[in-house]
Amino acid sequence: MSADFEKLPPNLPAPADDGAADHLPGRAIPALALPATTGVTVDLAELAQTLLVAYLYPRTGRPGVPMPHGWDEIPGARGCTPQNCAYRDHLVEFERLDASVVGVSAQSEEDQREFAVREQIPFPLLSDPDLRLADLLDLPTFEVEGMRLYRRLTLIAARGEIVKCFYPVFPPDRDAAEVLAWLAGRDGGVDG
Repeated sequence: MSADFEKLPPNLPAPADDGAADHLPGRAIPALALPATTGVTVDLAELAQTLLVAYLYPRTGRPGVPMPHGWDEIPGARGCTPQNCAYRDHLVEFERLDASVVGVSAQSEEDQREFAVREQIPFPLLSDPDLRLADLLDLPTFEVEGMRLYRRLTLIAARGEIVKCFYPVFPPDRDAAEVLAWLAGRDGGVDG
């Protein structure tokens, strides 16, 4: 396994669409406040009243801390740093569309803060170590080395409900651009 978190190694296994997110469009974003790297608590339902892009990812790497054994062989696991950095690099384009962007993982507040500072992520990364959002929306997860983690997916919500779900997301470094393309193709709206 490569220790360079910023680049995707070749030949990563692609995740299959197992239908685990098919039920999400039309669902309400639940009232759930999660701690953010910005030092505040963010209520997802409140953000979803306008236009919300929430991307969920398993876990970012941390220098000096080994990733779980076999991480690169788990379809869709690798790529959290490139995905986060792509959202960072496209943030101005999301702001032009009046979209709020948040990242969500099961990592601790401390891990999320360290990553946000290291990679200069200017928008909130939310910490959901108990996977409360997964339980409320029946989101796909997986387990590795005793940890339950999010499978990578991206939700677009407006007026309180999910209007689009990208799942599976692969390769993760292209997620932000694909979401922007979808939003741009909506002719000024996000109605189904």
